Amino acid sequence: MARKPARQYGCTACGAVHVKWAGQCDACQEWNTLEELAVEPLAASSAARGVPGRRVRLEALQGVVQPPPRVRSGIAELDRALGGGLVPASVVLVGGDPGIGKSTLLLQAASRLAEQGERVLYISGEEAVDQIRLRARRLGVEGAKLELAASINVADIIATAEAEADVRVVVIDSIQTMWLETVESAPGTVSQVRACAFELIRAAKRRGFCLILVGHVTKEGALAGPRVLEHMVDAVMYFEGDRGHQFRILRAAKNRYGATDEIGVFAMTDRGLEEVSNPSALFLAERRGNIAGSAVFAGLEGSRPVLLEVQALLSPKGGDGAPRRAVVGWDSGRLAMLLAVLETRCGLKLS
Repeated sequence: MARKPARQYGCTACGAVHVKWAGQCDACQEWNTLEELAVEPLAASSAARGVPGRRVRLEALQGVVQPPPRVRSGIAELDRALGGGLVPASVVLVGGDPGIGKSTLLLQAASRLAEQGERVLYISGEEAVDQIRLRARRLGVEGAKLELAASINVADIIATAEAEADVRVVVIDSIQTMWLETVESAPGTVSQVRACAFELIRAAKRRGFCLILVGHVTKEGALAGPRVLEHMVDAVMYFEGDRGHQFRILRAAKNRYGATDEIGVFAMTDRGLEEVSNPSALFLAERRGNIAGSAVFAGLEGSRPVLLEVQALLSPKGGDGAPRRAVVGWDSGRLAMLLAVLETRCGLKLS
């Protein structure tokens, strides 16, 4: 008689696996995030069948190692955040809030690569081909020789990518919409995201093309899906910004081929995203001389200094209420600690 498959429960927020259902995940403390997973019984291992394993070849630590080759995307700010450009056979995961501009950035980058003569496949699981064409027309890149497809079947996508020998970059928008027939669950679940990402990454490593995955984020701002997804890829990029403002920042949270302190700055316009090569001049454009209550702060983001203006607003306390310190865009606890250091070490009276 066939053995009934075991049941496990995976958290959709962090990917932790539990042996029984619970209302709260013990790993991330989120509520109502556990979903049932069907786990097939494992086949007998090679050792159990009496088949010996093959010996692994050991290498010395010393050796000549050349830096990995780079494929320039044509967008300097994107290449800066990536560490110099795309690396063949690498996997990049790009996350961000809905509507922040992830698809816009990747469509522009894919079009620039296609204009340079690189063969790029843009696979969308959320939009139809006509919708992508309309967005490309709005961005002014409709003339690029970019190859499009609308599909969620991972097996079909891998077969298409492997059938074309000269494919350099494959964009998947998004990994949460992908579907694998061998996994008995809906697209977007922990099992589907993990299995689809594994198959796509294995194809990219085998064929040598660069794979770019678009990932959704949770309401806390973390990448949705299993946490193991971030460990499987080579680079994790976060596209940050406020949808009510025009500025966007591309920040690397993980990069096996470059630094994680470099950022790319963009401005959202009616023609798509434009590069901001000098953020300091843009952030200080409205500054008018030395005004009381304002100061310029010099910070370092990677290899580029960034100048920001810090403003303070003071008002006399009214009535018998105690004065209150408030800060916008900064942690209030850190502000209190810095003010305490200034009062103690410098003798300033800030109360």
